[in-house]
Parts: sequence; C-alpha cells; structure tokens
Amino acid sequence: MPTVTGRAVQVSAPGGAFELVEKVFPEPGPGQVRIRVQACGICYSDILTKMGYWPGISYPRVPGHEVAGVVDEVGADVPLFKPGQRVGLGWHGGHCNYCVPCRRGDFILCEKGQISGISFDGGYADYVIAPAHALALIPDELADVDAAPLLCAGITTFNSLRNSGARPGDTVAILGIGGLGHLGIQFAAKSGYRTVAIARGEDKGRLAKQLGAHIYIDSTTQDPAAELQKLGGAAVILSTVTNTDALAATVGGLGPNGKLIINGIPDKPLPLAAPALIGKRQSIVGWPSGTAMDSEDTLNFSALTGVKAMVETYPLERAAEAFDYMLSGKARFRVVLAIGQEARAELVG
Repeated sequence: MPTVTGRAVQVSAPGGAFELVEKVFPEPGPGQVRIRVQACGICYSDILTKMGYWPGISYPRVPGHEVAGVVDEVGADVPLFKPGQRVGLGWHGGHCNYCVPCRRGDFILCEKGQISGISFDGGYADYVIAPAHALALIPDELADVDAAPLLCAGITTFNSLRNSGARPGDTVAILGIGGLGHLGIQFAAKSGYRTVAIARGEDKGRLAKQLGAHIYIDSTTQDPAAELQKLGGAAVILSTVTNTDALAATVGGLGPNGKLIINGIPDKPLPLAAPALIGKRQSIVGWPSGTAMDSEDTLNFSALTGVKAMVETYPLERAAEAFDYMLSGKARFRVVLAIGQEARAELVG
C-alpha cells in the first residue's frame, strides 16, 4: 500500500479559510507510521496553525493534534507498531534524541521537538503520517471520540497533577470548569485528592459535584482564596483559565509549600505577592502536555477509572463550523471530528 488518497481540511495561508481537499498520503518513511484517522479533537491551540501564530509553519498545513486512529502502514525501522493497532497522536510530535533535554530523557522539552499539526500535517484528515515514537497505544475500553480529547486536554491536566507532588488526601483546587477543567476535576478526584472546583456561578456547582469535586466554590459570591484557607490552604491549584483576574483572586489560597500550576495562558501579566511566596515557600510553574508514554498513561488511567471527556462531535466536512463553535466558548466541553467508520457510529451532532 504505497500511497492512499483521502480527504483533508487544510489552511493554505495564515488566517486563511479552512479548505476541504483531496490529498495523496504517501508511504511512511523510516521510523514513521501512517494512521487511518478515526477521530480528531479540535483544540484551542489549533488557532496557532489557523492564524500562523507559531513561527515557521509551512503552508498549506492540516491542523489537529488530538488524533485517535488505526495503524494503516508502517515504515522501516519501526519495531513496535503493526497495522491494525489503535494508536493516538498528541501535541508532542517527536523529538531529536540528541539535544541536552533529550539526552536527559526529558523529551517534551526537546529543543527541536515537533508538534503535530504544526511541524507536519495533523489529524483533520483521513490519514496522518507521524514519527512512530510519538504514538500511544489506545486501550480497547476507550472509543475513538473519547480517546481523542485525552491526547491534549487529558494528558495536560493528568500529567500536571501526577507530577505536582500532591499526595492522596491533599487539597487540590481546579480553577475553571471547561475543556481542561472538567477533566482536571475528574483526574484529581480519581487520584484521591480532596478536590475543590472553582468557577463562576451557582449553576456550575452541580456539574462540579457530578464530575467528582468534593467542594465547590462560586467565585461570584465567595472569595476563593479565603475559602481555600479555611480548608488549610491548597497543596496545588491547577489553573485552566485564561482570565488573569480570576487567577489572581485564587493564588492566595495556596497553603505552605503550595504550588500553582498554570495550564491556561493568562490574558495579561499575573500580579504576584512575593512575600507570601517566599514566606510560605510557594511556587508557580507551567506545565506542557507530555510524551507518547505520558499519553498512554493518561489513556490507561482514564479507561481504568472511568474518566471521560464531555464531547460534541462533527463530521470532517464541517470542520470549519466545528472550529468556530469551539472558539465561541459554547461547547460542552470538547469538540471532536468523527472521521472514520468506527467514529461515525459515535456521531451525535
């Protein structure tokens, strides 16, 4: 099977419209795998490709870094993957193996790292060709449309929490109940943390409890920092929001040795009270997604514990509409393109 023909939704220039095209997908080269895409999540970060915000993108380019599919063809020098296996491809699209972070085994910080849908064509298509070392095996228990969002929103929150230093029983606060936050709440609760959800509005409380939160703080009527301090302070605050004011109002809820982990990019500089950070030995860190094995761990943990994204699905032909819907903020909570035959059976919207 040297080449195949299929559909792809691409952007031909920064800021250009999405175009549905017929495309030839070549045979994978050494160290590569060709995947028959079954589902691909639409992530806010896809705007980097759509608008050309990431430097050095070559156009036309197919976005998409939440890819769930089936191995279609395997190139030379790929000892692990075989045709027919279910695999996922996330943000991390490969690493060089030779820079200092790679030599230390910290592949997500590779100085020449590739990004799916940015460095090479992504999953808004029938097929995608990717480095084999960027792939994760998908457990049978997960449907494709459920697996796809876990390869970005899922891995980012799961990996942040499991590397946070928090222990079971510690108070962990999730700021925001959206595409990232609704998964973060589930991961925190399933990991044994006393899980506090923080969002705007009384109506969010019921959803937070359904997702597993033990406590809900309505930031429109309560002071999040004060409420967290009543609980002894948070060991971890995982911020999934972009609103700097909401983040600033919560930081004071950290306890001794507390850690603020930023997943969402704030819309303006974050004001900090340095004396509190120093006096209580607190820290603020950012966290990227993770490697293929981190994705695989996320998928396996989700299958084991029942963590599941709330998704709304669209066919590939409506990718432009789906992208705009995601940008509108009305999606509850992840938008997924159902592309392959198996995924079409899951189509609900």
